[in-house]
Amino acid sequence: MRAGSLVALAPVVAMACTLALPQAAQGADYLRGSQIEQPVEPPPMFSSDRFDWSGFYFGGGAGMSDTKFKPSKGVGELVNYAYRNTAIGQQNNLADLVGNLTEKQDSGATYFGFLGYNYLFGDVILGFEADYTRSDHSYGLRDYISREYARPGVATDRQGISIASNQGATLNDYATARLRMGWAYGRLMPYMTLGGAVGRFNTVSEIQTDTQFRVNAGLPNESIQQIDGYPLTVGNRKKNVYAFGLAAGAGVDWALTDNLFLRAEYQIIRFAEVEGTTVTVNTGRVAAALKF
Repeated sequence: MRAGSLVALAPVVAMACTLALPQAAQGADYLRGSQIEQPVEPPPMFSSDRFDWSGFYFGGGAGMSDTKFKPSKGVGELVNYAYRNTAIGQQNNLADLVGNLTEKQDSGATYFGFLGYNYLFGDVILGFEADYTRSDHSYGLRDYISREYARPGVATDRQGISIASNQGATLNDYATARLRMGWAYGRLMPYMTLGGAVGRFNTVSEIQTDTQFRVNAGLPNESIQQIDGYPLTVGNRKKNVYAFGLAAGAGVDWALTDNLFLRAEYQIIRFAEVEGTTVTVNTGRVAAALKF
């Protein structure tokens, strides 16, 4: 290219550089801002943005339950009933012989399903939920005791009694209906529950008694005299006995998507006495559910 041509192009090159420099500076500023000043968006599951918890949902899960069975004085009452028409029963509180039954417990996995509906009031959630749990936790207590008493009015005679007791229960399954109150923090929703429960049990509460006189006890002519009406069995075995109770709990729901959430929850249920046994169930459980 000739020197004259280069001289003629010089003003054009200078003008092009002048126009390009501001654009280049703006591009550099844009790159710096995108790398430094642009905030990093949190994953959706941890987002604190508002999330619509209202609507119908259902799901299921599993837990670990500790079920405590506390026997009452029911077996003792059966003993007093068995000897209510005898002199020895009127003079002694025979219920004390079997009144020290110890508390038992059974632990293991339980499985449940649930459904409910949430109402949203700002960040406050009010709802209703029902669940059904399969349990099969149980206990059983068997005992045997015998005693001998002086026969009233006959110094040489003794009256011997023997009592075999059997107390037990199986919690087959139970259902609860509870009110829920929670607080929405984006996709996390901690909550508390309170309501009622009904449980289905198989129970046994019975005694087998026997009583005899030792006539001329300790003498050469000692003999045994059986008392009419004994041996005697008192009590019963029952299937599908229902007991009511109270249920309370606390937990947190975590929405993974708009229609799927996970749950971690603690629940306690206390049933009223059922055939001589009071039952308390403590459960920690996890679940997954679909929301519509």
